[in-house]
This record gives sequence, structure tokens and C-alpha cells, in this order.
Amino acid sequence: MKVRGSRVMMAILAAGLLGACAQLNPPPPEVSHDGLLLVPDTKFAMVYRAADADFSAYRQVALAPCAVAFRKRWLQDQNNSRMDLSSRVTKKDMARIQESLGGICDSHFHEAMAASGQFTLVDDAQASDQPALLLKPAIVNLDINAPDTMSAGMSRSYTTSAGEMTLYLEIYDATTGAILARVVDRRKDPDSSRMEWSNSVTNRADADRIFRRWMTQLQEGLAKAVAAGG
Repeated sequence: MKVRGSRVMMAILAAGLLGACAQLNPPPPEVSHDGLLLVPDTKFAMVYRAADADFSAYRQVALAPCAVAFRKRWLQDQNNSRMDLSSRVTKKDMARIQESLGGICDSHFHEAMAASGQFTLVDDAQASDQPALLLKPAIVNLDINAPDTMSAGMSRSYTTSAGEMTLYLEIYDATTGAILARVVDRRKDPDSSRMEWSNSVTNRADADRIFRRWMTQLQEGLAKAVAAGG
């Protein structure tokens, strides 16, 4: 999967800010670097919104492909702990995981927007004469504790948590390209306190669980934004 450099870089910086806030417990800034205002008391970790955004004007929504980026040094850290050369994680493994998770992300967003009841999901917002939102999701700081490398043999990986990832979502006016809102939310698979077998199936199930929670929160948040208007 091709990762959009500038968008993912901004996403990683925002995720870094979120991590710093979580560790040091200071409140996030009231105004973002590009003038968006912090929305208080949301179910996401951080939500910013343009002061003049009026979501009640939109009845259509389009989705950009979901970009995926790993945590910095994830590949090196994975291979430092693997003595068996045949089980090492490769760049091809990373690309396969990015493509798979990107597809999972796309599927959840399409399903959630189609079922929202607030919007009509369209393939090309530019082809419509109706106001439309453009959602650009990304998953950043992806940290999978035990990736399934599909290597030959009977090796198994056991972990207490599948890992973590951060949602970075930007919402635009599809016609003007003006940014209306930004959502950043870090989620970690809960530590089960016991070692469990981790593989592609269990990792997928854990990712689906996090995405379902995100989509429920997104549907609720957009419904409130539409009801509130400007």
C-alpha cells in the first residue's frame, strides 16, 4: 500500500503529541497548528473542529483509502528479539500487513458510513452537485507485538496483548478542500495478564474490535455535529 507522505507525517506528529499528553497529563492545546479548536468532552482522545464548520449542510460523504504506518523502529525491534533467521520480519511482511489493515480500515469506514443514516455514501464527491464530506483516515504508530510472518515451521508466538494503533482522521469539505475536523485516538489491546497464542486470525479479531468501537464513536459524533449545525 502506498502511504501518503505528508498526511501520514502529520498523523505521526499528532499521535506523538497524543502520546506525550498521555504520559505527562497536560491538556492538549486549545488551538491546533492550523487553527482548529479543541472540542471538549468527546469519546475520542482529541477532536478538533473548524470554528465555522456547519455539518448540517452535508448529506453526502466520500472516503479516501486508509493509509497505514508502523511505529518508528518497529521492524528493528521485532527482529532484535528473533534468534531464528527464518522467522524474521521483512519489509514484504510489513507491506502485506499495511495492505491488509488498510483494507480492514476501509471496510469498517464504508460499513459505518453506509449505516449511519446521516449521509449518502458516494464514490466521487466531485461528481455531485451536493455538499459532501471527504473523510481521510489513517492508522499510525501501528505496533503489533506478534505479527504472523507466514514462515514455515511450527513456531508460535504468545503475548498478553496484540499491540496498539492510533486513528488519525481528517474531515474535509470535498468541494473546497477546507479542513473541518480532525480526530486522533490511540487504542491498545487490553493486557489479558496471561500468555495467549497470537497469529493473523487473533490479530484481525483484535483489530476488528477496536475499529468497531471507533466507528460507533464516529457515528455518534457525526450525528451530534449534524444536529448542532454551525
